[in-house]
Amino acid sequence: MKAVFFCAMLLASVSVWSFFTATKPAAQKDKIALGKRLFSEKMLSKDSSVSCASCHKPDYAFADTVAFSTGIFGIESDRNTPSVLNMKNRPYYFWDGRAGSLETQALMPIANPNEMGLPVKEAVARLNNSREYRQLFKKIFGQFPNAKNLGAAFAAYEQTLETVDSKFDDWSNGLGKLSASEERGRKLFTGSKAKCFDCHSMEDFTDDQFKNIGLFNGKYMTDSGRYLVTKRKTDLGKFKTPGLRNIAVTAPYMHNGMFATLEEVVRFYNDPRVFISHPVNLDPALKKPLGLTAKEQKDLVAFLKTLTDKAYIKN
Repeated sequence: MKAVFFCAMLLASVSVWSFFTATKPAAQKDKIALGKRLFSEKMLSKDSSVSCASCHKPDYAFADTVAFSTGIFGIESDRNTPSVLNMKNRPYYFWDGRAGSLETQALMPIANPNEMGLPVKEAVARLNNSREYRQLFKKIFGQFPNAKNLGAAFAAYEQTLETVDSKFDDWSNGLGKLSASEERGRKLFTGSKAKCFDCHSMEDFTDDQFKNIGLFNGKYMTDSGRYLVTKRKTDLGKFKTPGLRNIAVTAPYMHNGMFATLEEVVRFYNDPRVFISHPVNLDPALKKPLGLTAKEQKDLVAFLKTLTDKAYIKN
């Protein structure tokens, strides 16, 4: 009798486990699909004119192609729109790091008056007024739309936007070679002369820290960056180190979109003072010119271009 009971319990346990392992991936797939749909949902903006995808353009590695994106009523954003690719493992978000999770980050542009301009409470109400969205949220989350599951849906989708199929990835996995120029650029990138790897490290080429690279002087360059969040003087002019994957297709560059090409970016790092006079709180690593030759700068750009995922290489 005990043996029969044990077998029955074992079968029941296997059945329950099989149910959960079979349904969990499907539920996550539905959550991702909902997040992807919401990413392009213009209903979530005050005048129903823009969505997340309006500024984070999928064809351009989920970045924008202008220095400042256009939000509701033609209002320009305060900062350049960064790519949302490879955000899964970041500890905080936005140029100033004001959001600590993807779920929190996802809701902020909706409420931002210069972006989508819609209070999150009203965005949730609009979703609840849609029979289709009510049904989708109820099916996936077991609840009607609310701020928490709205953020969760966005996060589920954005966590899938990882890229690991570049020429550099092929090289690092022993599946391809870099050109002579690209290899010289790689060595410069990781070496002590260019110092790129000091900040652009790890698998996504960011240390997830905040640095002042010389784009604040308190005169005509006045965005205080991280300081606006922490109010610490040591954070004046600091911005989050961006990841460099797909960097070749996410121009223009910097938090203010001031550089149109990678060549300009490399020239800037070679000596920031040539571009910005009297920078305040400049990172010690950039207080002396790097002394990169024209050829070395060209090689660095060649290497940076190897970080583009094949899905975003335009023929």
